[in-house]
Amino acid sequence: MLTQTLPKSEIIRNTPALVPAEPIVYIVDDDVKTLDSLQDLIETLEIAVRTFAAADRFLETYDATRPGCLLLDLRMPGMSGLDLLRVLRGRGTALPVIVLTGYGDVPTAVDAIKWGAVEFLEKPCKASVLLEHIRRALALDMRQRAARADIIAALERLSRLTAREAEVLRYVAREWLSSKEIARRLNIARKTVEAHRAKIMEKTGAQSVAELVWLYALTMNSN
Repeated sequence: MLTQTLPKSEIIRNTPALVPAEPIVYIVDDDVKTLDSLQDLIETLEIAVRTFAAADRFLETYDATRPGCLLLDLRMPGMSGLDLLRVLRGRGTALPVIVLTGYGDVPTAVDAIKWGAVEFLEKPCKASVLLEHIRRALALDMRQRAARADIIAALERLSRLTAREAEVLRYVAREWLSSKEIARRLNIARKTVEAHRAKIMEKTGAQSVAELVWLYALTMNSN
């Protein structure tokens, strides 16, 4: 099967299909007053908000199928914000994270970005600026989910192929070889190659070679 020759990345294996759901903004901060004020602010966007006073509590309930973003403080008792970032990335979670901290410095900012934060903001942050970054993070999350859904769908379509069909597809999509050239490479008859190509089109539902190339490229980019 083609999935044996096109190994999926950790992100693809651990990412559920795109589902219709309302986005949610998660906030992790050990300061209860900060949690309350941020929740009041974000709810003006008419978006669901969930607050957590500790990083481990967030991890216990976080649902990766739900679109959204995370506002994250860095300095907290127990698991720090950076520790949480490392855990999320280690799990292959692509949730956009906005770091919002009262202790900003260049090395800390570099570490946060290194571990996947999409933005690093210092407290106090102007409300309009924070809300704009939240909008961008939510839009980014939806784009990423749509892209992963495309890849998952492509992997499913290509997984229907036999090993030989997958081999022929690689020559068609990666090297743009003709049936005659593929037959010579594989030491088989041209008619056999053409039969494989017809089966590939049928099994994947592709309407053109260009669509096959697109499907193949998606799975390659997932590695």
